[in-house]
Amino acid sequence: MEDRSGQAGRYGFLLLSRRKSSHFQGRCPHLIPWRRGKTLGERKLTIAIDGPAASGKSTLAMRLAQHLGYLYFDTGVMYRAVTLAALQRGLDLQDPIALARLAEQAQIDVRPPSQDDGRASDILLDGQDVTWEIRSPEVEANVSIVAAIPGVRQALTAQQRRIAQRGNVVMVGRDIGTVVMPDADLKIYLDASVEERARRRFEELRARGGHETYKSILAGMRKRDEIDSQRAIAPLKPAEDAIILNSDGLDAQTVLDKTLLLVGQATNAG
Repeated sequence: MEDRSGQAGRYGFLLLSRRKSSHFQGRCPHLIPWRRGKTLGERKLTIAIDGPAASGKSTLAMRLAQHLGYLYFDTGVMYRAVTLAALQRGLDLQDPIALARLAEQAQIDVRPPSQDDGRASDILLDGQDVTWEIRSPEVEANVSIVAAIPGVRQALTAQQRRIAQRGNVVMVGRDIGTVVMPDADLKIYLDASVEERARRRFEELRARGGHETYKSILAGMRKRDEIDSQRAIAPLKPAEDAIILNSDGLDAQTVLDKTLLLVGQATNAG
């Protein structure tokens, strides 16, 4: 992407050069403005959003998809569903062959929300609604182990790519821009400090009646970051051409507004 840092536009914001981070605070001299050109309807964009746990990437992806009329697809629910299935069946989480076989056989489906209880979609595992079960602390503590298994990732990545080929999709996960959709029209890596992310997860669980402490959530999140970033297959990292955004101190609407500028840039570049 052409580096035009320092040029201000009529929007008062500039768009980041690739692999540079920003908090999008005020009029930043390192961003590039986008101009109105093609409408979004003229292109079937594929948008990849990656980032660590509780960085706000799922909230951003969901709101962005709603705004654009795109499909919202959180690939993490697939790994969580496989983890839940393994725990329910008492499988050894250190047995990669058994877990890969489970990932191939499990019937995982994502549908529009059927209940107004805060869910973004219905997650079905072998026909059963497990939308909230896959967010349990036990699943949270083990999903990185399951997701690091090559056979599990291979089985689920194939399904994710088929969905991506339809276009008009906002896909969110941890390896979307690097593995699942390396040719995505727009790649965003949404980051935040581990303390901020733990606070968000703590408040989310407390709102649903959970009793896990902030300290335990913080420790678990640090462990998960280590596992995710050091795994041999598809480690958590920004794609080389991703735009890195830091959401510390920003509310969801502000992050969405800045992302829409990036979408406009990607649309005009096509």
